[in-house]
Amino acid sequence: MSDTQSDARRPVFAAERRQRILELVRANGAVSLRELAQAVRSSEVTVRRDLRALESEGLLNRHHGGATMPGELTREAGYAQKAATAEAEKAAIADLASALVEDGDAIVIGPGTTTQEFARRLTRNTELAVVTNSLLVAQALANAPRTEVVLTGGSLRGSILALVGSAAEQSLAGLRVRRAFISGNGLTAARGLSTPNLQVAGVDRALASAAEEVVVLADHTKIGIDTMVQTVPADRIDHLVTDESAPGDVLDELAGKGVRLHIAQV
Repeated sequence: MSDTQSDARRPVFAAERRQRILELVRANGAVSLRELAQAVRSSEVTVRRDLRALESEGLLNRHHGGATMPGELTREAGYAQKAATAEAEKAAIADLASALVEDGDAIVIGPGTTTQEFARRLTRNTELAVVTNSLLVAQALANAPRTEVVLTGGSLRGSILALVGSAAEQSLAGLRVRRAFISGNGLTAARGLSTPNLQVAGVDRALASAAEEVVVLADHTKIGIDTMVQTVPADRIDHLVTDESAPGDVLDELAGKGVRLHIAQV
């Protein structure tokens, strides 16, 4: 095959690859660089170049760890979509994170499908005091023996089945517990944990402020992703529990800011 013929084929392959990348990002909202590279069977260097080209056309937003659709900074996925994403990884993260809870602890737990899985693992602990704004977390612990569960006040946000607003934040004021276990929609070294919604962010910040240590539970689809409202800066995060598919460069940056990494094997 001549060089001319070879060069003529390359744009076709690149166009097909970029179309596949767009389909993946549209279907999932946010996709990591590693996942995209695996899906299109190309190197991360090639995919990063594709993302730059697609961003220049206004077709997606490129981030350090992957890509999102335009407007994704303010998009909040519903419970059903979140529950169906990275299920095995969330279960492994929940298993590993449960080792950070001891009998007799006082903790706060934020909303999310990963924190719901985490709460299910705590039914074997005793003498726990758990404060949460998540209906899912409260339900998971409803029958836990010798565990006191306290729900914050607030207005119900149906998309995440959690209580938000000033009443929720005020109910956490003055509280002091050992650890806060929270999630979010994105985590980067530059901005830390973030979420698309101002009310959700306000309660997440109040949860973090109530704790001596902050533990973030985030699967690989959230690592390297940035959303609109910062909740907890990276230097305020003490522990990150994630899975083995999380992008290593972002994890290295977080570790450089003092975050202790716990990597769950799936």
